[in-house]
Amino acid sequence: MARRRRKTKTLPEKLRSVAEAPWFQNTITAFIILAAILVGVETYPDLHQRFHLALDIGDKIILTVFIAEVILKIGAQGRHPWRYFQDGWNVFDFLIVVACLLPFSGSAVTVLRLLRLLRVLKLVRALPKLQILVSALLKSIPSMGYVGIMLGLLFYVYSVAGVFFFSANDPVHFANLPISALTLFRVVTLEGWTEMLYINMYGCNRFGYDGTPELCTAPEAMPLLATAYFVSFVLVGTMVVLNLFIGVIMSGMDEAQEEAARDADDEKAAEGKLPTVGDALGDVEKRLLDLQTQLADLHRRVADEGQRRRQVVPPTSGQ
Repeated sequence: MARRRRKTKTLPEKLRSVAEAPWFQNTITAFIILAAILVGVETYPDLHQRFHLALDIGDKIILTVFIAEVILKIGAQGRHPWRYFQDGWNVFDFLIVVACLLPFSGSAVTVLRLLRLLRVLKLVRALPKLQILVSALLKSIPSMGYVGIMLGLLFYVYSVAGVFFFSANDPVHFANLPISALTLFRVVTLEGWTEMLYINMYGCNRFGYDGTPELCTAPEAMPLLATAYFVSFVLVGTMVVLNLFIGVIMSGMDEAQEEAARDADDEKAAEGKLPTVGDALGDVEKRLLDLQTQLADLHRRVADEGQRRRQVVPPTSGQ
């Protein structure tokens, strides 16, 4: 039999094998981490001034590596380079590289530094689990919008009520609608909400306005109303509505994981790595043979045990 000729890989196939190789992905991840470290060093003026040349060289090397990554992945598409842009993460990487190549000078250097900072977000693409998390958050945005509308209505109703009830006694926290809404944002995050509760329970002349008594012009203690107002808002806003966000995100996480599993199966099917029906039947047949072997061994042991017991003669009783 004549030997089959080994099929020579084309250039796009070679580039694709390099782009998908673990060592290449790990190298890109290492350069992303290095880019994050360099951006952090630039926040220290002394270090930036002392190692200015080294930081510039490192930045150029990192940018060159990212450009090479883009070129390699585009080249891996062969005669269909536009397929590279069908992946949203590829578009994100491409835009970051292009933005870093734009000519910035003078006061726009700050913008360039911020664009360099965006390179850190490439870790989302480099780490598959983190990519699933971001995908889950993006999938949750529509549902989170409705939960946000519900939370906004709750804020509006309680903000208006807070102005009506507490603006005279507590002008610092409930003087008008915007300030009241900001106060409720503090309350819903449980940051110092008991302070606002006690001010309106005991009156501004007895709690909370010790340093600024001139602002307490109309003190009024409202223990029952303040307790009902703040406790109900915490229960509904924090314990119920905010937990809805968690539920929506968890649902999006399940969808993202299912989609990632389907994509992995599609890739395996495209590469011919998925088990065929014949492989599955062969696996079942192998398991059945193993089970038959175990049953035969068990039957043999039972037969041997029965034969051994028959050979034992029971002792006879004396006359």
